[in-house]
Parts: sequence; C-alpha cells; structure tokens
Amino acid sequence: MAGRKLASVQYVHHITPIEGADRIECIHVLGWAVVAKKGDFKVGDRCVYFEVDSFLPVCEQFEFLRGSCYKNDAYMGQGFRLKTQRFRGQISQGLILPLSILPIDREYEPGDDVTEILGVRKWEIEDKVTGSGTVIGEIPYGIPKTDEMRVQSFPELIEEFARVSQYYISTKMDGTSVTMYWKDSKFGVCGRNYEYADDGKCAFWSYAHQHQIEEKLRQHSVPDLALQGEFCGGGIQKNRLKLLHPEWYVFTAIDLQTHRRLSLQKMTELCALLELAQVPVEETGTEFPYHSVDELLERAKGKYPSGMNKEGIVIRPAEPIFSYTLSGPLSMKVLNNDYLLKE
Repeated sequence: MAGRKLASVQYVHHITPIEGADRIECIHVLGWAVVAKKGDFKVGDRCVYFEVDSFLPVCEQFEFLRGSCYKNDAYMGQGFRLKTQRFRGQISQGLILPLSILPIDREYEPGDDVTEILGVRKWEIEDKVTGSGTVIGEIPYGIPKTDEMRVQSFPELIEEFARVSQYYISTKMDGTSVTMYWKDSKFGVCGRNYEYADDGKCAFWSYAHQHQIEEKLRQHSVPDLALQGEFCGGGIQKNRLKLLHPEWYVFTAIDLQTHRRLSLQKMTELCALLELAQVPVEETGTEFPYHSVDELLERAKGKYPSGMNKEGIVIRPAEPIFSYTLSGPLSMKVLNNDYLLKE
C-alpha cells in the first residue's frame, strides 16, 4: 500500500490571493493549501512540500521555525512540528520550501519522496493509555497498521470513488487505535504499534475481558479475524466524546486467511454478533456526490454528540476494492479543519 510521504517534491499548480494580505499568498500543492511569502513561488515551480504532522530535525535550514514550531518531547526528542494554522483567515497546512534545501547530487522529479533525505519523522504521541501494559512484540500475522491516507495528499482518490458502486462515510472517532485478533484459536490485543501482554496492566485487555470478546469469538466459531477500532475514553487524547467509561469503536474487520477487508454489511453483522460498538456511519450512497477536496473538507465538519468538534470522516467503498493510487484497499480520510485548529 502507498505510504505517506511526509516530505516530497511537488509542483505549484495554482496560487490564490489572501484577502487583506499584502505580504502572503496561498500556494496550492496537491490538494493542500499553504500560506507562503508573496512572490517566493510561481505556478509550475517545483518545491519541497512537508505535510502536516511532519517533525523536522533541528538544523540550520529549519531554524526559522523555532518561534512557532519547536518541540522538546520526551518521546520524540527535539524538532519542529508542523500543525494546521490560520493566517488572515486562510487555513495553511504544511510547509513548502524551494528545491535548494535538497542535496544537489541528483535530479528531483515531482512525487519523489525526500522524507529520509531531510531527516523528517512523523509526529506521534507515545502509544499508551493509563496502565497500557507490557509490550510483547510487533503486531503479528501481517496485520496492517491503521493509517488512512488524507485526501489532500491523494486528490486523485476522488476520481476512484466516482467509479464506486456504493460508498459509505463514517465518523472518525478521536482516540487511539486498538487491534484485537483471533488466529488459530489464539486471542491477542495490540495498540497502534505493538502487541500487549495480558498481565492485568493493559486497559485494552481489561476492556476485552469486560466485554468477553474472546469468549464470544470462540462461542460463535468465528474464523481467523482481526478487528481494528478506535479506543476512546478518559486519559486518551482529550476525551472529546466525554465518555465516562472506555469504548472501542470498530472500523475495520480483516479476514486473516485472505488478508482482505470485510464489507460494511459483514462488519456490521459481526459487530452485532459480538455485541461490539461500530464507528457511526453518517452517510451511504450509490453515486459519490463530492467532486473536490474543498467539498470534502466542508463535509468533514461537525461535532460529536458531546458538542466537541469531531476529528473528521473516513470514506470507503461498501464492498472493499483495490486502489491503484494506494496500491491497497481504497479508502481515504478527511480531517475537520475546525478540529485541527483547536489542536
């Protein structure tokens, strides 16, 4: 599956003015809008684009970011974190710099991934919840990490969805990713990156025991399966759902024999069988009605029942299909800019 390019060579496809701003303008790269100094770029220029949530190393060429982006984190170390910002009312996501920041030992073409060359990492918070438990290894059995691609990075996905016979849009819940698997009569629990021991210290395992997930899988003779969902509640992010007790919202079910995702209908039936919560489905349809990144950004706005800004939406075909853009299952996420600005 296509990975996320935190830093890549791209080109400026258009530039728009910012009302009331004399010194800055909006540069459009892929599906992203980035505020930059007026005149620094022109349409057709190649540039280096850094995505939101990139964590840039401390070095001279990025030192101009110190006043607004510097972080010294116990988990990530020192660097410059790129976040969604607003300038003169214009949303700005990411950073663009000239090609001159790259080594001159080669030619660069649009699409080239320069993440490693520039020492860029993805900003991540430590994979933990209160009492997260003991790590016993990586996520097993080739189960993929949960990492949806943003539509702004792959705007061509909109064209792929235009050819889908049925789509659905679900709410992106604000929590931490948890995978529970059932393989060869063995049950296991994983966070976003690691598998955890059942040692009485892991909140994810406590939830699994409380809801008797292993027992129900065994009772109903469910085939080899991985269930992935968002674990939400107190102590996780900012608990924007205002939950009194932890909840796990399933968003993906994977057949571990074929390593294919189950359809929306089968996943819904499975969640009902196992008495598990599923991510809310906001919309379904047979003709994809959204034709641009801007339309999808507007669609992603909204609030959780708690009244807090929701994180965004995830869009998938009702029946999983292959994406040539992603080299994997077709899917995309659209984050709510109101949520990002509050972050």
